[in-house]
Amino acid sequence: MQHNVLILDFGSQYTQLIARRVRELNIFCEIFPFNHFPDDLSSYKAVILSGSPFSVRAEDAPHPDLSQIRGKMPLLAVCYGAQYLAHFSGGEVAPSNIREYGRANLSFIKDDELFFDEVNLNSQVWMSHSDTIKQLPTDGVRLASTKDVENAAYRIEGETTYAIQYHPEVYHSEDGKQMLENFLVKIAEVPQNFTPNAFVEEIIEEMKTKIGNDKVVLGLSGGVDSTVAAVLLNKAIGKNLYCIFVNNGLLRKNEFQNVLEQYKGMGLNVKGVDAGERFLSELAGISDPETKRKTIGRVFIEVFDDESKIIEDVKFLAQGTIYPDVIESVSVKGPSATIKSHHNVGGLPDYMKLQIVEPLRMLFKDEVRRVGKTLGIDAELLGRHPFPGPGLSIRILGDISPEKVQILQDVDAIFIQGLKDHGLYDKVWQAGAILLPVNSVGVMGDERTYEKVVALRAVESTDGMTADWVHLPYDFLMKISNEIINKVKGVNRVVYDISSKPPATIEWE
Repeated sequence: MQHNVLILDFGSQYTQLIARRVRELNIFCEIFPFNHFPDDLSSYKAVILSGSPFSVRAEDAPHPDLSQIRGKMPLLAVCYGAQYLAHFSGGEVAPSNIREYGRANLSFIKDDELFFDEVNLNSQVWMSHSDTIKQLPTDGVRLASTKDVENAAYRIEGETTYAIQYHPEVYHSEDGKQMLENFLVKIAEVPQNFTPNAFVEEIIEEMKTKIGNDKVVLGLSGGVDSTVAAVLLNKAIGKNLYCIFVNNGLLRKNEFQNVLEQYKGMGLNVKGVDAGERFLSELAGISDPETKRKTIGRVFIEVFDDESKIIEDVKFLAQGTIYPDVIESVSVKGPSATIKSHHNVGGLPDYMKLQIVEPLRMLFKDEVRRVGKTLGIDAELLGRHPFPGPGLSIRILGDISPEKVQILQDVDAIFIQGLKDHGLYDKVWQAGAILLPVNSVGVMGDERTYEKVVALRAVESTDGMTADWVHLPYDFLMKISNEIINKVKGVNRVVYDISSKPPATIEWE
C-alpha cells in the first residue's frame, strides 16, 4: 500500500475526519499515535499533526519527536499542532481572552499564498481551542486572521511547514477541503492515486503473495464488509477460499436462507451452518450486554473451529475488519476505553492456530462500498444496512428466549420492509427494532392487555462514528406502528428513538 500521508494523532475527536477528507482527495493516508509512529518515513510524502484536547502549556502535553519530519518533509499542523510548533519554537501560546469555539470567518488572507488558493476572504472556519498563539515561532509568517484570532494561520520561512488554528476537516469550515488539497496536492505534490480500482489491484496482488497456495476460511455474515472481503479473496485465491455462514439464531427473519440464496450466484464457495439452538441454549438466562456479546463470540469460535477442522490444512482466517476498528484499538493513551467489544477485534484463542488476513483493514465503510461496486457486487447487497455481529441479542434488552427472538424478528421484518416499500430504506444508514424489558397496559377490543414495548431506530451516518436520528414521516411511523401492533402478538406499544450519537450509541447495548 502506498503510504503517502502520515497523520499523527494527539487525541482529537476530529482525527478520523482528517483522514476521511484526505481519502476524499484520492490520497491514501494512515493514522498513528503521536508517540508511536513508523521509524521509516521514506515512503511518506507529507505529515499532518492533529488537534488535541490537551493544552501545550500543560505538563502532560503530548510532546512528539519531530526531528525526522520538521524541515525535511511537508508538514501541516492543525490546531494543537499549530500551537505546539509555536510554543516550542520561539513563539508564545497563552490562554485566550475569548473562548474560541465554533464558527469564525477569515478577515485577512495574505496575498499570493498557495495554501489559500481559491479560498475567499470571509471564508468560514471552525475553531475549537481555549489557548491562542500570541506570538509566531521563529521565522513564522502570518497567513490569515479572523476577527478574534490574529494568527489563525502561518507558515515557517525556509521550511514547507504550515500551521492553522482551526479545523479544515469539519464541514463547518467551508473551504477546508480546498485548503487540504492546496497543501497536499499543490504544495506537497502528493499523488492522487488512491482509487477503488487501484486498491483492488494492489490488495489482490498482496493477498496472492501472502497466502500463496494455502487455504483460507472466512466467516460470512451477509453484511457488506465480509461480502466484499470474500469477493476480493476469491479473486486472489479462488477455490482455496472456504466461506462459512453461521446461523446463530439471532439473524433477521428468514435471513439465513435468503443470504445463502444470494451468495449462490456470486461464485463463492459457501457452507451454511445452522447452530441457532446451540447459541440460544448458551445465552439462556444471561442479561448483561457484554456477557451476551462474549458468549456469542465464544460459541461462534467453537462452531467455526469445528467447521474449519473439516477443511484440511487451513492456514488463514479472513476477517472483514475495517479501519475504524483498527484505529479505535490503538489510541493515543493506549487502547481506548471499552464501550462495547467488537466481534472482529480481539484475536483468536491459542488453540486456533490460524494466521489472520484482513483485506479491508485500511478502508472506511464508504470506501468498502465503493470497492464492492468496482468488484461488480450487486447494488442491493452493497446497500444493506449494517447489522451487529451479535445480531438481535443486543436488540433484546435483558435475557433472551426463542419467544422474544420471534417477536423481534417479526417486528423488524415489518419495519424494514416498510422502509423499502415507502422508498425510505436507501435514505437511512441503519435501522432496526429493539425489544424493551418493559410491559405496558393496552386495550385491544374490549380487553385489557399487558404486553411488550418495542422501540424503532433509524439513523443517518457516513461510517457510524457519529449519527443523527432520521426524521421519518409521521404518516409512515403511524402506519408501521399500527401494522406491528396488529400483526405481532405480544406487542401493544411502539416508540421511536430520537437520540443521536453521541451521546447515545446507535445500538442500545
